[in-house]
Amino acid sequence: MMTGTQALPFNVPAEVTELLAACPGFALANSVDELVELSTRDADESGWHEVSYDVPGKGPFVEARVCRTKNGVAANYTHPYMRRRDPDCMVIGDDRPTDKKRFSDQLGMEFESVRNETFEWLKTQELAVFPFFAGDENHGMPALVIAPANAGFFALGLALLQGMMTPDETPTDFSPRAVIYVAPPFRHTHFDGKQIVVHNRTDEIHELFSYNLYPGPSAKKGVYGVLITLGETEGWVTAHCSTVQVVTPYDNIVTFMHEGASGGGKSEMLELAHRERDGRLMLGQNVTNDDKRHVALPRSCELRPVTDDMALCHSELQSDNGKLSLMDAESAWFVRVNHINHYGIDPHLERMTIEPKGPLLFLNIEAHPGATTLIWEHTEDEPGVPCPNPRVVIPRYAVEDVVDGKVTVDIRSFGVRTPPCTKEKPTYGIIGMLQILPPALAWLWRLTAPRGHGNPSIVDETGGLASEGVGSYWPFATGRRVDQANLLLKQIQTTTRTLFILVPNQHIGCWRTGFMPQWIVREYLARRGLAKFRKDQVRAARCPLLGWVPKQLVVEGTHIPPVMLRVETQDEVGPEAYDLGAQQLHKFFRKQLEKYLEPDLLPLGREIIDCCLSGGSVEDYAALLPDERIG
Repeated sequence: MMTGTQALPFNVPAEVTELLAACPGFALANSVDELVELSTRDADESGWHEVSYDVPGKGPFVEARVCRTKNGVAANYTHPYMRRRDPDCMVIGDDRPTDKKRFSDQLGMEFESVRNETFEWLKTQELAVFPFFAGDENHGMPALVIAPANAGFFALGLALLQGMMTPDETPTDFSPRAVIYVAPPFRHTHFDGKQIVVHNRTDEIHELFSYNLYPGPSAKKGVYGVLITLGETEGWVTAHCSTVQVVTPYDNIVTFMHEGASGGGKSEMLELAHRERDGRLMLGQNVTNDDKRHVALPRSCELRPVTDDMALCHSELQSDNGKLSLMDAESAWFVRVNHINHYGIDPHLERMTIEPKGPLLFLNIEAHPGATTLIWEHTEDEPGVPCPNPRVVIPRYAVEDVVDGKVTVDIRSFGVRTPPCTKEKPTYGIIGMLQILPPALAWLWRLTAPRGHGNPSIVDETGGLASEGVGSYWPFATGRRVDQANLLLKQIQTTTRTLFILVPNQHIGCWRTGFMPQWIVREYLARRGLAKFRKDQVRAARCPLLGWVPKQLVVEGTHIPPVMLRVETQDEVGPEAYDLGAQQLHKFFRKQLEKYLEPDLLPLGREIIDCCLSGGSVEDYAALLPDERIG
């Protein structure tokens, strides 16, 4: 533990120098292993460390219980609310241009006074400090984290997710342009228990104040917001996506980029399809009569993961070949494992987490000091109700066959969580297994970004069709939505050699499918390769917002039933219920797209939105921005 008389071996803002000089001591972490030790440094005789803070008027409040296990560190929050990200947690503390809620408007107080109180509180704490790069060293932003030492597990999570530099690795001219300050008790003293994260953008420093200990809103999405802000000023995007190179049994390689709101299947795109005990794939189970349909696929494609959630699409990575290039923006992946509820569902991931190459961080998973933490043993929010958002942080180096550096995207998919749709209860669950989108329509889906049905990742009290906002990363952005819409449109305009598709998960009409649609589509399109779809191979979807539908889909000689491609042909749905679901989608799109009709929206963007508002056809969208993969 260092004291304030020992200066950091690199440049820091004046506020950092002052609070480190005043605090009782601070640990400048030398390694992830040191942060592992710090996470449970004050554990009791049973091996448990309680992350506790004195809250005036309430006494000690335990935020989380942490223990060291054989395969890493496990943290469990004492309140179910803290086990998922609150989508409304971010506010803006400065007066720069933004469409987001400002601190003073949202909370009825000026941020500057709370900022000063935060610094004063940090001066009373032993602290954990380390530098890192938000994004990549060559395409990101130098940053620093300052957190209470007794919340070592949070610092560990940030170090795993974003990487860290040791004092020996940090250049003497290192000067952070972003600083994360962590002050958990303010959640109770100032914010009525909410997961508030404040972005304060100044000329020199992007300050991020995290007033909670769940890594999702700050250590992960907060840093994401820092990158989005940087890209907004420099003209590039950090996409919300997973990316995977798919190697077919014939040794062809096709690269998929899968975007979508939280719960849209990004992490699942990196998983092999889950098989039944007999080796078949269960295509779906009918919600009206429990019938099941299966597909026999003797051999799956090989997967080489590239990104899990955040991808740098930096301008310096791009070429003029009509496709998008990207690289991972993170050093570890924040993997949700709610779908792994017993042994054997995903042997690959289970083995990776039971016998990891280095310590992992487990969140919302039942754990015991000194034992092996098992990812299918989820913490219960209440008796008999497992937490829907158990997580494990896995460093990239621990991921088998991971791809480092830049890759070029062939297929860009968008995932949507869909509810069941039947004649008795028509819904927007009308998306077929594979919808092919012209680029203009693909842009609209990225503006509306439906969060969809039964989202397990966030606190969602609406339960209906809601938008995650532009790019599906809008909850983490600090600026104006129209600026991000323009950036995405420019990106899509220059990458029309990419195939844009839409895939559902959870349900196709009356069939409960989980994530099987995107797994089967991945297998199909990888085997199909980069060939164009001829016009005679597709037909316009009954709902124009869903683009084109392939007339047939055959995987390794197995025909996918037509009812999985065209939901209106399902007896349990029919055209009338389908059309009612289409009306729901149109109403949702109209409501969301009107937000983008700002004076500085690109003219092409206005034309595309007008096409939607006037009920345009798929051919109308294709005419506005031609698709090089359909012809």
